[in-house]
Amino acid sequence: METLQIEDSITKSKSPPPVPITLKFEDICYSVSLKPHTRWWDFKSWGSKIAHHAEEKPILNNVVGLVKPGEMLAVVGPTGSGKTTLLNLLGGRLKGHVTGKILYNDLPYDKAIKRKTGFVTQEDILFPHLTVKETLVYAALLKLPREFSREEKIQRAKDVIIDLGLEKCKDMIVGSRSLRGVSRGERKRVSIGHELLLDPSLLLLDEPTSGLNSNMTFRIFQILQDLARSGRTIVTTMHQRSNLIFHMFDKVLLLSEGHTLYFGLRSEVMSYFASVGFRPLYHTNPADFLLDLADGVSHDIDTSGIASTNTFISAQKEGRTVTDIRITLREAYVNTMLVPNEKSLAPAVDITADQRGALGVLEKSKWPTSWWEQSSVLIIRRIKERRPEALPGPRVCQILALSILCGLLWWQSSPKDFRDQVGLLFFVTMFWGIFPLFTSIITFSAERSMLSKERASGMYRLTAYFFARTVADFILDLILPAASVTIVYWMAGLKASAAAFFSTSLTVLLVVLVAQGLGLLLSAAVTDVKRATALAPVIVLTFQLAAGFFLEKPPAFIGWVRYLAFPFYGHELQMKAQYSDTQTYDCCGGQCRIVDHPLVKGRVSAGFCVMAMFIMLIGYRFLAYLVLRNTK
Repeated sequence: METLQIEDSITKSKSPPPVPITLKFEDICYSVSLKPHTRWWDFKSWGSKIAHHAEEKPILNNVVGLVKPGEMLAVVGPTGSGKTTLLNLLGGRLKGHVTGKILYNDLPYDKAIKRKTGFVTQEDILFPHLTVKETLVYAALLKLPREFSREEKIQRAKDVIIDLGLEKCKDMIVGSRSLRGVSRGERKRVSIGHELLLDPSLLLLDEPTSGLNSNMTFRIFQILQDLARSGRTIVTTMHQRSNLIFHMFDKVLLLSEGHTLYFGLRSEVMSYFASVGFRPLYHTNPADFLLDLADGVSHDIDTSGIASTNTFISAQKEGRTVTDIRITLREAYVNTMLVPNEKSLAPAVDITADQRGALGVLEKSKWPTSWWEQSSVLIIRRIKERRPEALPGPRVCQILALSILCGLLWWQSSPKDFRDQVGLLFFVTMFWGIFPLFTSIITFSAERSMLSKERASGMYRLTAYFFARTVADFILDLILPAASVTIVYWMAGLKASAAAFFSTSLTVLLVVLVAQGLGLLLSAAVTDVKRATALAPVIVLTFQLAAGFFLEKPPAFIGWVRYLAFPFYGHELQMKAQYSDTQTYDCCGGQCRIVDHPLVKGRVSAGFCVMAMFIMLIGYRFLAYLVLRNTK
């Protein structure tokens, strides 16, 4: 259990950031398009869909705010109030129907600001099988600019571990909900440390203590308070009703249904609501009071004060409802605070080109490190992360048992039993076409959120990710197929030739790589893993039926499908490796050549099969790359 031991100060991170950032946002409005939901068979709706534009749903309405270096702003509100949307806009992670201005030292968002902005999501998006130290070291190697040496990057990761009090658990795996690792509070600190590596001037956090107990919550917010005191600008959404936590903030922004009910100093929030007629009858927790108001709840409220709007007075006499309270508070804010808040958005100190250089970011460089550096780090990280899942004990036992079973069933078959051998080789081709395909779908779906997070922070190029994934998967996912083919090949008595054995093995490995690419494409194009795994069997079974083993001469209008099926080419290559022109079998005419039998007779050349397989190997991954590159 995590102990509540708070360090007196942050040793390394308390040095002021190079260029403090003043964040201000003026009249922010954001809306989304609501597309009408209709059934494809509803012909009457077709005309209305074309004639009418999609309805716009407002999410944020004229939100204003200002946060200076050294300040902590709490964005407070109930679920659905627009807190996360506002935070994503401030972090440059959301585009669409946006109006208003978001300025950082009176400048728009650019890659220089991006490199000095940390963004901590509500969910801890981390690799569960990496240790705390590995997580932060790999992040430092990818995030920190090339001006830092490798040793300096590793030292920076160690400093962050010390700063956040993670020394005792640095060698433990991060874990997840289903995998035991560090505690939830420690995992949250790892997420924060992930963003502190660049020594950010602006730190944005989306409900950083969601699901944590009071001790862990206090620990996290004390760390954030220390970071703010060191000159950083901190903005965090909050659904926490703790009185102690609430008093750690300098400013409060209260949202309700996308409208601002209050923005100003935390110390003045209760007096403001008292001035507009909402004063608690009893001493109460300010956080509870604000969230109740934002929800439209008015229990135990003294309304004897002078209200600032006629709407309030009439609503009070008639008996207020949830909607009335929210309308009253919106009008009170517009009439009393909006104009003063807009005037308070004084211009911040501009930053020059020299100061921008002090941010540690080169204007002309889009990426912190070279393509090769990114690829090499990603390869090592992926191997370490996937190793426990790629070679788990149950899967190894499963593959070995199945391989031995196949070897026993086809024990020492001879070329005269070529029909049985052809069936075995087709089974091997299909098995190693299906198994890695589904593995690729599941693994990529699990890491999609991590890819989106790291791409949003500009850690690496998408091409480097694909290259690293291909190399790492080649190393990890070809161990079991190679072992399986070796067992089956020699137990089944297939052609006792080194050339034939290696040709069969390489064909299976090529099938595995192509299947991985297809799985990657499916999981990239179909974001829902359930739909992707439902679509995959349809494609695989179509390829299986079209490969020519079950049906020798399909109708001409659909026979072309076999040339899109990688099992067809894999099976053809295996036939060519096993049987030569001199091998015969007993037939009604005496002795017939095996290569002339319809099951074995080649339809395409070996060179064409290899070329087709390599085109698919590259093509599937390239299409997946295009899909992800155009995914917002």
